[in-house]
Amino acid sequence: MPRFRTVARTLLAFAAASVTHPALAETSHDEQVWLNLTSMGSISGNLIYFAEVQPRIGDGVSRIDPLLLRGAVGWKLSPTVSVYQGYGHIVSPVEGGRDINEERSFQQLNLTLGKPLGGELTSRTRLEQRWRSDGSDVAWRMREMLRYEKPLRPSDDAVNALVYSEIFVALNDTDWGARGGFDQLRTFVGAEVGLPGTSTLEVGYLNQTIDRTGGRTQMNHVAAVALFFRH
Repeated sequence: MPRFRTVARTLLAFAAASVTHPALAETSHDEQVWLNLTSMGSISGNLIYFAEVQPRIGDGVSRIDPLLLRGAVGWKLSPTVSVYQGYGHIVSPVEGGRDINEERSFQQLNLTLGKPLGGELTSRTRLEQRWRSDGSDVAWRMREMLRYEKPLRPSDDAVNALVYSEIFVALNDTDWGARGGFDQLRTFVGAEVGLPGTSTLEVGYLNQTIDRTGGRTQMNHVAAVALFFRH
């Protein structure tokens, strides 16, 4: 119970941040579509991996911005704990200019926290090191996601209600624009649908709230579709 109370308090803090932070700044909005194709599974024994392609279509669903390519190799320490080392390449097109390329190294910890209220609660903690082509500094960023899914029918997990929230905190300033402190918050509400085998499809609405320089806030309203191939 103490652990569940701690998780509940964290979820409430995430919700409070999503409500109160945007009110402090001028907010601009955009409609987007995010697609995610991920392959994941076991390489051998406890050695595991994931690899993903994520095109994100923004600017009123008119162009790709950005494209993410990311993968990681990990080790399953137990049925509820896994660790990863990964790498990502992100291309952000610039209209009328050169693309901005970002390279990321990251370390990740996945935990299964329990099964409150008949569902499953999990955590993903990720520490990123980021390099961009328009600067020379390395940005450090921490990300924490809490995810909860629950079958819509008690005896059938073919369709699960799914919610998650992920907060991003920048740990330092850089010469290419990163600023230490709150970076962004993502909140998702949708469904997870079981596919043949162990693959799944996730569809729903994602709200992305980004803290921009100059006291501005960017809020993206995203139709999110993610396909996970599990092996």
